[in-house]
Amino acid sequence: MALSGSAQITVNATNVAAIAAWSYGIAAIGYFAFAVRMILGWGGGIRASLLLASMLATLLWAAASTAFAVRLFPEAWLAANVFDALRYGLWFVFLDALLQARRQQNGLLGAKRLIPRWAIALAIIGLVASLVISDGSPLAQVLAADSGRFEFGLRLGLSIFALTLVEQLIRWTHPEGRWSIKPLCVALIGIFGFDLFLNADAMLFGRIDVDMWVARGVANALVIPFIAVATARNTGWTVEMHLSREAVFHSTALVVSGAFLLTIAAAGYYVRYVGGDWGRAFQIELLFGALLLIILVASSGRFRSKLRVFVSKHFFSYRYDYREEWLRFTRTLSTESALQGVHERAIMAVANLVESPAGILWLEKDGRGFMSAARWNLPQVNAIEPLDGSLPRFLERTGWVVDVKEFALARERYPDLTLPAWLSSVPNAWLIVPLISGSNLLGFVVLDTPRTAVDVNWEVRDMLKTASRQAASYLGQIHATEALLEARKFEAFNRMSAFVVHDLKNLVAQLSLMLRNAERHRTNPEFQRDMLFTVENVVERMHKLMLQLHTGTTPLENPRPVDLGPVVQRICAAKSSNERTIEVAVSSGIVTFAHEDRLEYVIGHLLQNAIDATVGGGSISVRLYRDAGFAVVEVADTGVGMSPDFLRERLFKPFETTKPAGMGIGVYESMQYVNGLGGQLLIDSTLSKGTRVRVLLPIADSAAAAATPMREVA
Repeated sequence: MALSGSAQITVNATNVAAIAAWSYGIAAIGYFAFAVRMILGWGGGIRASLLLASMLATLLWAAASTAFAVRLFPEAWLAANVFDALRYGLWFVFLDALLQARRQQNGLLGAKRLIPRWAIALAIIGLVASLVISDGSPLAQVLAADSGRFEFGLRLGLSIFALTLVEQLIRWTHPEGRWSIKPLCVALIGIFGFDLFLNADAMLFGRIDVDMWVARGVANALVIPFIAVATARNTGWTVEMHLSREAVFHSTALVVSGAFLLTIAAAGYYVRYVGGDWGRAFQIELLFGALLLIILVASSGRFRSKLRVFVSKHFFSYRYDYREEWLRFTRTLSTESALQGVHERAIMAVANLVESPAGILWLEKDGRGFMSAARWNLPQVNAIEPLDGSLPRFLERTGWVVDVKEFALARERYPDLTLPAWLSSVPNAWLIVPLISGSNLLGFVVLDTPRTAVDVNWEVRDMLKTASRQAASYLGQIHATEALLEARKFEAFNRMSAFVVHDLKNLVAQLSLMLRNAERHRTNPEFQRDMLFTVENVVERMHKLMLQLHTGTTPLENPRPVDLGPVVQRICAAKSSNERTIEVAVSSGIVTFAHEDRLEYVIGHLLQNAIDATVGGGSISVRLYRDAGFAVVEVADTGVGMSPDFLRERLFKPFETTKPAGMGIGVYESMQYVNGLGGQLLIDSTLSKGTRVRVLLPIADSAAAAATPMREVA
């Protein structure tokens, strides 16, 4: 049921008050945040003081207007008018200070003032007068008759005076310096221009349009990003403020969206009241279509690109915010993605710098030429660019970014360059960016035409050159890492093969010794049993070596308890002969966790080294004993010994040996195995006096063996 009379008017006033509270509340929050930011970056100075005072006065005006909209107190309305007049006066003084500074920069220090101080004073008096003759608020006018036009005419004149000050500021600013003052002028034109329209409408109809008064709060909030940009550009105002391009970009997008929505709202308002019975339906359809349109525009990469270029061109002196661009570039390169590999990310990182939506990466492949290594939003191109082709030679020699369209119009700018035929198969090829690492051409990126027109000037070219070198270094490092991993795989295989060959050499030595003794002892039953045991042992070892070729050098079985006494005695018995006597002293009951065959190989290898080093009647001894929770197998000889330099620098390195027929792997492999068991391999040696080797192994029957720290025993 529709309301009528005073009830209808009361409902309208209540709805307007709620909307006004939101409008001016947003303005109050925005100016409060900006004032706090100015205070944090405060550096002193008259202009900074005036600007801050203007922001605080605007904050108080917005807060008082919000309070009035919430409670409808006449005192709040009077306070809002007072602060409104105060902010006007502060803006007048601030603009006058800027005008005087611009005139001084133009060499007119002693010239007559463009706008006399009495004019400023008269304008401020007019503001005070407007307060005195004010006869009510817009909400009160909803319930009352028309108010006088004199007040609105006075305020209209003040708005025109303020716009005149802004126009003079633009006129007296040097053209090269207008970029720094332009955002402030846009903001002030927005503030005073809105008030001009508001007061002109009020003067014409004898009352303030309530909807325009409600919108005044948001309109004043929308200009804050422009004032912030101007403050960041003008360091002479001594307010330290940094405003990122992303903040300006999103603020501009917000302003554009707000302007669009206001336009749609105005159109809907008109359609509703002019369209008759169909007016409300048309309004709903218009708003729904506008919503779809704004979603489409907001999701459009082309629109965002155009807006970003517009912001960079009109709000900043340089196109790029280098810090943000470099962070984004590095993040794109290094972010792991399941959808894009490193090559695709390199294309995206370079393309995003110039708003390009696609590209192809060409890399040098095994000396065969440059081939397509990756593509992003473009079809595959199966072509090979020769290493000595015109394009690679030109890119490597000059490092230039080639503009394909510019090349077609002015070839003299690219001397000795002929573009390859395959480039015509790349749709909308635009830029060719070289990837140079050091002085070598690693490859190049062919970029597609950008989403919006981009002027390829010196700044764009320098940015692309620097970024492409970074991308080339990144790709070069990736390729070097891959090559290193492949080399390490071969190294691991060769190392494993060396160990296997070394073990085979020992097995062959056993078989050779057995064959030499077979001529003399082949009829001896005991020798035949030993021979069968040896052959069986060799076959088993060879089977294990074949498995290690597939699994690596790690033993196939887990360590098991091994009684060291029988192992040491068996090895000494096998190595003893009529020509060589080995002194053996073995303590019984010493058990460790190990692989019996590997342990037998280690001790046998050390004993064989002692035999080879002891010539001419020297002595060899093998001892097994306990010491500090470890089992110690000691092999000592009085042979040739080793020098301190060899012990320190060469003994434990693979492929280092003093024996003419040795491979230099046995000691290294023995040390690796013993360390893996939690033990140590200690060697003392003196030239011409002999060598003592001690193998320290954790004792299996010791509960604290695993926690006992390794130390060198005496």
